[in-house]
Amino acid sequence: MAQQLVTRIDDELAEAVDELVASGVAVSRSDAVRIGLRTVIEEHRRRTVGQQIVAGYQAQPQSDEEMAGIDAATVRMIHDEPW
Repeated sequence: MAQQLVTRIDDELAEAVDELVASGVAVSRSDAVRIGLRTVIEEHRRRTVGQQIVAGYQAQPQSDEEMAGIDAATVRMIHDEPW
């Protein structure tokens, strides 16, 4: 079942939403709101995952040996490119 959200926005935001609809970014005001919510949710999800990755590396940093292996692999990959 679809849920309904009701909110109030100021005139300036309503005009900006109407411009999105007029330019074809969204097919309706409701569609514009759905697009905006999906965008905010996705950005939040990505930020949260990024923070978790950073926290993981901070909790268990890579060793010098691991980093040396990565550097060597990177040099090999660059050398193998047909620039």
